[in-house]
Amino acid sequence: MDKVIVIGSGFSSLSASCYLAKAGFEVELFEKNSTVGGRARQMVKDGFTFDIGPSWYWMPDIFEKFFGDFGKSTRDYYHLDKLNPAYKIFFEDDLITIGDCMDDICEEFERLEPGSSQHLRKFIGQAQENYDIAINKVVLRPGLSPFELVTKETVLRIDQFFKTISQEVRKKFKNPKLVSTLEFPVLFLGAKPNNTPSFYNFMNFADFGLGTWHPKGGMYEIIKAMKSLAEEVGVTIHTNSPVSHILVSDGQTIGIRSQGKNHLADLVVSGADYHHSETLLDKKYRQYSEDYWEKRTYAPSSLLFYIGFDCKLNNIEHHNLFFDTDFEKHAQEIYDHPQWPTDPLFYANFPSVTDASMAPEGKETGFFLVPIAPGLEDTPELRDQYFEIVMDRFEKRTGQSVKEHILFMESFCVNDFIEAYNSYKGNAYGMANTLRQTAFLRPSLKSSKVKNLFFTGQLTVPGPGVPPSLISGKLVADLITKQVKR
Repeated sequence: MDKVIVIGSGFSSLSASCYLAKAGFEVELFEKNSTVGGRARQMVKDGFTFDIGPSWYWMPDIFEKFFGDFGKSTRDYYHLDKLNPAYKIFFEDDLITIGDCMDDICEEFERLEPGSSQHLRKFIGQAQENYDIAINKVVLRPGLSPFELVTKETVLRIDQFFKTISQEVRKKFKNPKLVSTLEFPVLFLGAKPNNTPSFYNFMNFADFGLGTWHPKGGMYEIIKAMKSLAEEVGVTIHTNSPVSHILVSDGQTIGIRSQGKNHLADLVVSGADYHHSETLLDKKYRQYSEDYWEKRTYAPSSLLFYIGFDCKLNNIEHHNLFFDTDFEKHAQEIYDHPQWPTDPLFYANFPSVTDASMAPEGKETGFFLVPIAPGLEDTPELRDQYFEIVMDRFEKRTGQSVKEHILFMESFCVNDFIEAYNSYKGNAYGMANTLRQTAFLRPSLKSSKVKNLFFTGQLTVPGPGVPPSLISGKLVADLITKQVKR
């Protein structure tokens, strides 16, 4: 039986481990932190439960397919609720509530721009077709060749790879609030809407068509489920086990070194940050130069605040977006002229609004996120400055005073992403899915310099986000299985 060592325990690593074990490999996983989950970790403090990483559950079909591949269902591990409303968007002079069905969403669009619901239904219809092509055909390919993008369906939509989301949205919708609402989902892909191919409007179907869900107990329930499944199929998991070196002999990997001890294997898969993974190799075995990494476009980093409130808050939903400042300007300060944002947009998550298990009775769990450029200076003074900005705006938009109700606050930013996850420049979501960083143009699943060394995760294919990470794990496992079994 061939032995595989997997580095890291995020969604992609756990996914790869499960598929490899199912295919008959002996699998050992090494995680540097004390708990599995990679960026999807959990913090529990004084009865408050925080997902300190991903907090949106989109594309429920991808999760169902993953567990279904092992004869299981998400229901075997956790309970899902569809959120209604899905989320609320605060603007300077209004707010938009996104319901849990197209009829409600169309009604809200009509309120702001009469006649827009007809355009919306057509736009989401096209997005649904793209979703089917993307999820069932394109993303299931390993990114080894440009010809993987050539299918009967994509050829008919070739123009959508050269037009942008921004162009398509603004052609049909004039109200700037609706434009922001439709452009927001591609931020999950880590790039500006005017730099993202319009084919990626399938994210709008994921949003409006499939809805926003919540696993009871938080997103970490998915990690617990995957850990449980991994152990069921025979994966051995080592926590508190940072990897210091990927071992190579005669151009082939022979295992890893962790805490001064060599662990031998026939193959190695790294789901850790791709740039960091290559630094675990001697220089001659690295595929990509520092200059290469420097020139890529990365998804944002984040400044995060985790707050326990001593009371229930007013005028909020589970998910809340604060677009009450200039969307374009903030995007430019992330991508075009990297700097701390002048007037940031932000996101606020209160899981205890719909899930009582996430906070003590009568209290509220709050998670605030400010997207920022990766690689910025990160100091306690800057964190404090932006905490005040976010709290002041939050109080103003929701019409309540909250600062005196804060029991505790913890923050997480660029330095923490680097320390906790070896994240390149402290990015939070990986490499952006721009036209020049799509499919075969992303860092490869398979090393071109070291035999039997593979990579998975959000810096390789298919890209950033939780569902793509699950798929990335499957792709690399399939690639390995085909190589070894043929």
